[in-house]
Amino acid sequence: MKKSTILALAALVLGVAASTAFAAKDRLIVADQYDVTSMDPIGHNDVPSSRCCFELYDTLIFRDNQNVVTPGLAESWEFVSPTEIKFVLRKGVKFHNGEELKAEDVAFTLMRATTDKGAKIRSYSQDVKDVKVLDDYSFVIELKAPNSSFFNSLTHSWASILNKKAVEAAGDNYGTLAAPPVGTGPFKFLSWQKNDKYELERFDGFWGEAPKYKYLEVRSIPEANNRTIELETTGVDIAFPIAVNDLNRVKDNPELVLQQVPAVNVTYLGFDTVKAPFDNVLVRRAVSAAIDSVGMHKVVYEKLGKNGSVPRAIVPAALPYSIANDQPEHVQDQDLAKKLLAESGIDLNKTYQIWTNERKERQDMAQIIQGMLAEVGMKTEIKVLEWGAYLNGLQEKSHDMFILGWSTSVPDPNFAMSGLLETNAGSNYTFFSNAAFDAAMDKGRKTLDGPERAAVYKEAQEILLDQCPQVYLHSDDNCVGTQKYVKGFEVGSNDTYNFRSVYFEE
Repeated sequence: MKKSTILALAALVLGVAASTAFAAKDRLIVADQYDVTSMDPIGHNDVPSSRCCFELYDTLIFRDNQNVVTPGLAESWEFVSPTEIKFVLRKGVKFHNGEELKAEDVAFTLMRATTDKGAKIRSYSQDVKDVKVLDDYSFVIELKAPNSSFFNSLTHSWASILNKKAVEAAGDNYGTLAAPPVGTGPFKFLSWQKNDKYELERFDGFWGEAPKYKYLEVRSIPEANNRTIELETTGVDIAFPIAVNDLNRVKDNPELVLQQVPAVNVTYLGFDTVKAPFDNVLVRRAVSAAIDSVGMHKVVYEKLGKNGSVPRAIVPAALPYSIANDQPEHVQDQDLAKKLLAESGIDLNKTYQIWTNERKERQDMAQIIQGMLAEVGMKTEIKVLEWGAYLNGLQEKSHDMFILGWSTSVPDPNFAMSGLLETNAGSNYTFFSNAAFDAAMDKGRKTLDGPERAAVYKEAQEILLDQCPQVYLHSDDNCVGTQKYVKGFEVGSNDTYNFRSVYFEE
């Protein structure tokens, strides 16, 4: 046999072996910057926890990256009246504990979200009046009032359907290590080492298309450079977010793929509006005037590309009824800032805190803001906290200012504002409360799409611009790095990525 023939056969054998190795790869390893805070769908309203819930549980309806709604656990639905939606469930769907999904589980799940346990996701469940079970596979959701936003909210993780028997047996421990979660999703709970990683295992009784791999491992790696190194050295298969300084490292690596799409989110500097001196709108306006948000954005995010920008309103420009494109670019005015601080009577001998989490870009912004406030006479110190401790601390009202992001996972202006700024909303860490704003939000939900709804949300956004509970800093791109052999993964405009359809191919 010729040497060339032998080499060709050897190459063929090696190629088959490599393909088989990829086919046999049975664990998807993902690097996220934050750990899960809860595996109970109504025990959180943060993105990393939602991502986990979307693998453990299913919702009645699904939404793809093009915002198309498709059947989930419900095979059909009907709008019976402005306040009633009838659903018919798929038959034969199994929970991870072997129980069959029934309408009673859905009623239990949605009504549980209206109790005090659902305080963190109240903006989604607040209009649910009742869930009437018609038989084992059909039910009607009854709302307190017409709500134009509600149906789409059923694609959010708050509406992940639970097993009534498992939750009642677990009591207050549900979704913790003492009582692991039970869903109908493609993966079931395996382990969770807090602030390190969680592991899920493929559920062989899943009603839909089974994942191509057996184990999903999601590691918490807060430091951006470490996430990129893990990707470069094949320690992980997918990593996010890829930091600004690392984008070219991923983009230029022939073994890696960078996915980058505009996101519907806002990073902001928030104030504790019930705590002096930030209960005074003059102080909040002064801080806003002191900050060169446009210049800061160029310094911190200059490599992110044309889609990164400084938001001009809380509702992202890509969403309906946003007034962002009608607003002027933010302009720094330090003379105005000094004037407003003098009028406010603030004690400039005190030192005020700026809180942030471990994300590098936010720490960079905190340092720049600290310098800009010093130029107008405000002393500040920066406090960096781990993600879980950060969210817990914000709930305790012990902060002055803080940097955080908000992702609109349901493409409706209501959800760009309600959970973040309505009185007593679950993620209202500014503790902002304004009767006119609340009234506008309530009216917006009850109004059908059209000019009247547009006018209501215009009013709501203008109230926020005037009262300044936040200073808008950045609208992000979602930047995710993957190994070249990872297929079937697609980044969307929101942060709730789907790992169900991932497979490996050379």
